[in-house]
Amino acid sequence: MKKLAVVILNWNGEKLLRRFLPGVVSNTISPSAGVWVADNGSTDGSVEYVKQEFPGVGLITLDRNYGFAGGYNRALAGIEAEYYILLNSDVEVTPGWTTSLLELMEGDSRVAACMPKIMDLQRRDYFEYAGAAGGFIDFLGYPFCRGRIFDVTEEDSGQYDDVREVFWATGACMAVRAEDWQLFGGFDSGFFAHMEEIDLSWRMKNGGRRIMVCPTSVVYHQGGGTLPGTDPRKTFLNFRNSLSMLLKNLPGGWLWVLPVRFIGDWLSVVKFIAALSFGNAFAVVRAQFAFFRLLPYNLRKRRENRSLTGSLQLRANHPEVYRRSIVIDFFILRRRVFSRLGFGG
Repeated sequence: MKKLAVVILNWNGEKLLRRFLPGVVSNTISPSAGVWVADNGSTDGSVEYVKQEFPGVGLITLDRNYGFAGGYNRALAGIEAEYYILLNSDVEVTPGWTTSLLELMEGDSRVAACMPKIMDLQRRDYFEYAGAAGGFIDFLGYPFCRGRIFDVTEEDSGQYDDVREVFWATGACMAVRAEDWQLFGGFDSGFFAHMEEIDLSWRMKNGGRRIMVCPTSVVYHQGGGTLPGTDPRKTFLNFRNSLSMLLKNLPGGWLWVLPVRFIGDWLSVVKFIAALSFGNAFAVVRAQFAFFRLLPYNLRKRRENRSLTGSLQLRANHPEVYRRSIVIDFFILRRRVFSRLGFGG
């Protein structure tokens, strides 16, 4: 059994594998660490490329596309390791990138997951959208990061170089303790893609675990490798899954949040219409209807979360939840960078 398994989930990403996999292999594989590619039913030449060019890389082939959540659940079930790193296929890693991540986790058994600093591959001095320097949410469940609020990313001047606890670690590059992955049930396969890492991080925090960011490890993310940011399918999944995540993880006394969140989502509909983005506006509406169809499933998941083990208790007041509205702060008060929020976390 390897100490570390770096697992790349691939779907029709031969071009990305050709560009990024060589760097992952050269900066990762060792007697204690291995690299796996889990293929999500690709129809391009991805599988053949890995077989021919990287025989030392583990290859898991799934019969169809199970999405980000289901694909990783199936892939990790077949890999034995103490730690996993879930790595997007469009990430450029740097020498020694795994070392500080593992040192942090081995130094504190309460750390269930951690992430490196995520930088933009095209603008290498800027944080990248998917995670930046650590993830947070506001009380309505809207996610943001140190270094990225909505679509505004900051230039990195070392302002977020401290190792600290955050609310969620990005699925673009997420180190997770295998024992905790199994205990907390991995990703919710019903999400298919998007928000699943925030949902898992929330479950882990409710179970008394810590989620950390370790900026001494740096990777560069291309982003948008599967779905572009303006794709209505992505909008649908983000809004639907965010509502499901709230229902599954909020303490009972906080369920008043959902009606307020519905109002916020309808404001997003208005914003999309004003921008003539009718596909995305309709995607938000569809997401709300889909959420109501999923009520029985999500309520069952909520009960499972609350009774995970006899020793775990649902925790309500995580200091990494922003008690104000990030929507109001960003769009009305024009607070576009994390440091202006006055949020110590």
